[in-house]
Amino acid sequence: MTVLVTGGAGYIGSHTVRALVAQGRDVVVLDSLELGHKSRVGNVPFVEGNIADSKIIDKVCRKFEVSEVIHFAAYKAVGESMEQPLRYYNNNVAGSIALVRALMANGVEKIVFSSSAAVYGNPDHVPVTEDAPLRPESVYAETKAIVEKFLASCESIGLRSVSLRYFNAAGASSDGSIGEDWSMSQNLVPLVMKALLGFSGPLNVFGNDYPTPDGTCTRDYIHVEDLAAAHIKALDYLNGGGKTLACNVGTGIATSVLEVISIAEQVSGQKVPHIISSRRAGDPVSVFADPTLVRALLGWKANHDLRDIIGSAWKWHSSSAK
Repeated sequence: MTVLVTGGAGYIGSHTVRALVAQGRDVVVLDSLELGHKSRVGNVPFVEGNIADSKIIDKVCRKFEVSEVIHFAAYKAVGESMEQPLRYYNNNVAGSIALVRALMANGVEKIVFSSSAAVYGNPDHVPVTEDAPLRPESVYAETKAIVEKFLASCESIGLRSVSLRYFNAAGASSDGSIGEDWSMSQNLVPLVMKALLGFSGPLNVFGNDYPTPDGTCTRDYIHVEDLAAAHIKALDYLNGGGKTLACNVGTGIATSVLEVISIAEQVSGQKVPHIISSRRAGDPVSVFADPTLVRALLGWKANHDLRDIIGSAWKWHSSSAK
């Protein structure tokens, strides 16, 4: 009985693979290596390939006796998705449909899907609950919403799924051995680290006149190891007979851009070079989770705070920067 992790050589996928292995679970990773690094998965069985290739899925399922899947494999750059919509729909949506078809043909009927809080767009109210309207504002977010709906519809033919709508994943492994590749990310924490270490110009802070305590946008930051744990909790929920579900994964805490900068300065002992720029079009004022449902149904909660996140990111980036 093996867990197949698609996109398992990526940032969140590789941390989840580690967490699964630490619990003694059998794992196999499928990754195209377009965005992932094989070195991140260590000695875990690895297959290079695409989720849309039914022959590879058949072979992996049979060889490793796959019983459940955690599905990370997707393109995720918001800006790129607006410029290349066909690429995103083909990979994220059509690829996921092909994957599910091949899985079900092999008797695999449990899947945890890596979704995103981006499906909410700019929410009317915070903290965001799962019954908030889905109003994706990018092609990337739209593909996540479509796959969620597709998976939910497949419950009628025997597939049960958990779609995890997570907020801002950040940080690195506790031992500092794997972390986020800043060359592939426009997320705040790696950008802060890049500025700190002199690998970019000053960090752009887009707007300081928002209706928040310090005028900068607020977001919900979740440690990548907490996020990995949420995926395993979701598998346990499905293995216990749980029904198809979509839920938020976040801390429920709103943290501002300037707060992230302040903690980074405290952790590193250095000033973060930054400049205040004008607001960026489309940036919501505040987005953070109501984690009530994930706590109640999956028994999950975040165990790391912002200082843990920034500390682990600093440890990783300061030792691996080049």
